Amino acid sequence: MAVLNIHQRVLPASPEEVGRLIDSLSGEHDRLWPWGDWPVMRLNSGLTVGSTGGHGPIRYTVAAYAPGQWVRFTFTGPRGFHGFHEYSVHPAEGGTLLRHTLAMHTHGLARLSWPLAFRRLHDALLEDSMDRAEQAMTGGVRSPAQRTGYVRALRRVLGSRP
Repeated sequence: MAVLNIHQRVLPASPEEVGRLIDSLSGEHDRLWPWGDWPVMRLNSGLTVGSTGGHGPIRYTVAAYAPGQWVRFTFTGPRGFHGFHEYSVHPAEGGTLLRHTLAMHTHGLARLSWPLAFRRLHDALLEDSMDRAEQAMTGGVRSPAQRTGYVRALRRVLGSRP
């Protein structure tokens, strides 16, 4: 199954300011990843090409990195996830567009686990990440993401925080 999943938000900040959010990923002062409510993004050598790690059961390698502009992670797990996810910065009217793109093909059991569980959790995590970016750039979040009952139930079953 082919998957293309995009989350994005226009932030009232310069591309350089938004790019620094990407540069903070997996660092001690990560301002983009919603680590307080979700599994922490960990990379064995920080945000450098070839670094490996992930968050929770999702595993990946840093495949490409242009500081302040773009980072791409290639999936190494779970089994059946073949593709990448990335954050990128784009000039936009009214500020800067921060985009997260996931593009992959699923195989085997992932053809069921993606639509039944991972997609819903991924969407909630990424909306929290966009809220975190907005908070970092403006000091507040105009319309905070709300978790669905299904996501709250999945998190309970998986032992995650509500």
